[in-house]
Amino acid sequence: MFPTLSTPRQVRLCWAFAAATALTAAVFVLPARAAETDPKAVIKTYADIAQAGYEDSLNTAKALDEAVKTLIAEPNDATLEAARTAWKAARVPYQQTEAFRFGNAAVDEWEGKVNAWPLDEGLIDYVDPSYGTESDENALYTANVIANTEIEIDGEKVDVSVITPELLSGKLQEAGGIEANVATGYHAIEFLLWGQDLNGTKPGAGKRPATDYNTASCTNGHCDRRAQYLKAATDLLVSDLADMAAKWGPDGEIRKGLEVEAANTSLSTILTGMGSLSYGELAGERMKLGLLLHDPEEEHDCFSDNTDKSHLYDAIGIRNVYQGRYKRVDGSVVEGPSLQALVEAADPAIDVELSGKLDASVAAMEAMTKRAEGGEAYDQQIAEGNAEGNKTVQAAIDALVDQTKSIQRAVSVLKLDAIAFEGSDSLDAPDKVFQ
Repeated sequence: MFPTLSTPRQVRLCWAFAAATALTAAVFVLPARAAETDPKAVIKTYADIAQAGYEDSLNTAKALDEAVKTLIAEPNDATLEAARTAWKAARVPYQQTEAFRFGNAAVDEWEGKVNAWPLDEGLIDYVDPSYGTESDENALYTANVIANTEIEIDGEKVDVSVITPELLSGKLQEAGGIEANVATGYHAIEFLLWGQDLNGTKPGAGKRPATDYNTASCTNGHCDRRAQYLKAATDLLVSDLADMAAKWGPDGEIRKGLEVEAANTSLSTILTGMGSLSYGELAGERMKLGLLLHDPEEEHDCFSDNTDKSHLYDAIGIRNVYQGRYKRVDGSVVEGPSLQALVEAADPAIDVELSGKLDASVAAMEAMTKRAEGGEAYDQQIAEGNAEGNKTVQAAIDALVDQTKSIQRAVSVLKLDAIAFEGSDSLDAPDKVFQ
């Protein structure tokens, strides 16, 4: 189909798109009409939107942290539900920042701290017997840090008697070099709030009881340590997001890096993020793989049944970047000179095409969300035998693939150097998925 590359996080394929006219690294050339929009101003808007998105992510994570404190102090159904609601609210701005990942190496390297998935939840806490007791790939499959004060990592005894953010990030995250050992971030917190979703492709999310945090009438043991872990994880999430928001601030290293790069290099960064999230990550790894396997374990927000909304806000985030416009949590809007304006000036027809396809992918995601809100969660939509649900998910995948082709055309009309978009076996070599 297209030339391919691999990435260190997974065996993935990459599309390589060649531009119609190559540029040198230091020179940016646009057709005369495009000169009306300053590429440097477009890059500033991009950084402003990123900063706002990460600040919103930070603020909603702080609200989650407060809700977790309340849950721990007063564990009951109401405070547990409030913490779950705060977690879902925190996902809204964060998912919109994922379009900043792939072009920016600093973001992609950092992302695993906050949004890594899937995870072997037996590392963290108790699991149902159906989960099993061991894994050939992961010696820590059922290490259960919450139930133990010492575990063994690569033959070394590790003291886990006090659960701190430093322990989670320094010792447990990807322990033993295993990516599935996810000890930090949104999904570790999600598991601690919902517990395992044992419903398969039937209705229902995780059903962790509030009494799992009640030291006076504790269920499933170790309620004090479970609370300790949850608080450490939320504190760490706040810290990690504060660090990333600062990197996009006026003096932040990522913003400064984009400012000093040649304009064509920074614009390529913007388009790389859009295309890679659209194609390989979202359409491929997060959606097509689960649909091919009809496997709820491949669902992104698998404990909470929030996956449809996380996918929707990823699609909205891609569109935000193109339009140079982001609506903040408080309702205010950050906007400025946009990539869309550059494309429109270079070739109005390509802008109409790409704008329409971005809207179409958002609409396709909204169709999934509508089904979910009507009682058919994403894991049910991808279930084997659910023809209508499968069709709805496939339509969203098709829309993402289609819009990526138009992102390719935008690269061409802006006369940028070749860009490698992240790919996926699920889309490019589906037979490998079943090997």
